[in-house]
Amino acid sequence: MNTADALQVQAYHTHDVTEQIRVTPGWQQHYRQMSPGHFSGELRCLGLDGLQVYEERLNTRVEQFFRPPSGSLTFCFDRSENNLYLLNEHTRNIWITPEHYQEVAVVFEQAFLLSHGLNLERLDGLFMVPLGSGQTALFSSWLSATLTHLGQSQGCVQGQALAEQLLQDCLFILDNACQRLQGVALGQRGEARAIMRRVSDWAADCPEQTLNLVELASVAGVSLRQLQQAFKAFTGMTPAHWMRLRRLNGARRDLLNGASGTVAEVAMRWSFWHLGRFSNSYRHLFKELPSDTLRRAKS
Repeated sequence: MNTADALQVQAYHTHDVTEQIRVTPGWQQHYRQMSPGHFSGELRCLGLDGLQVYEERLNTRVEQFFRPPSGSLTFCFDRSENNLYLLNEHTRNIWITPEHYQEVAVVFEQAFLLSHGLNLERLDGLFMVPLGSGQTALFSSWLSATLTHLGQSQGCVQGQALAEQLLQDCLFILDNACQRLQGVALGQRGEARAIMRRVSDWAADCPEQTLNLVELASVAGVSLRQLQQAFKAFTGMTPAHWMRLRRLNGARRDLLNGASGTVAEVAMRWSFWHLGRFSNSYRHLFKELPSDTLRRAKS
């Protein structure tokens, strides 16, 4: 984009986590709702030559399993904690958002990075590490306001100039954040993240499988206590609660797809042996009975 272009911001409002996935192109991801309520999400996207800009809002807690686009380098700005997370194409992790979560992200494509001489090997050790910076909140607010302006305005903006500015701003914030890293705390968090990475690899490879806690600890290669500590640090919940919510989301996915059989058969498929408790847990999380979900899917 060497000339001034009218840049188009695409905006989506979603009412289920599956919709949120569909409107986010290029990413390998799975979402599961992890707190009660009717889900509501928003996504805004802007495509420039060599990069994509995203802003995402979610009202409920959501488990996100994700892998960024091939060859990309992503700067993800968490507006809840004002941290920067750096992701590459090999990033594969579980992350559970807080309620009313907001983030902005800039995804640089491989060709764009190569044209600017970026050596990604120098970023080893920084991927998925919470990087705090005094500029994160200001940059996130500015980028969100820029998307709003571009979405409402019919004026022209230099797309190439904006892309160059985003790269320089992201690298500046990264450099500032790296100076604030603390070695011991970083090492401890790195150990917990390695545990969660093994859990997320299993969750991605075996999406339909359920395990008990001892089996899950064995998958992670740690003791049950270490597993519990890692989950507390990264999800804010116990492994048992996470597994239960994962099974409820699996049942909901079957019901939304118009699963054959009755609600009771779907419940048993996901190891809920007491139909009444399954229905109560399901209604508490999704604000409707499983029979209502199945009826709507088949209508």
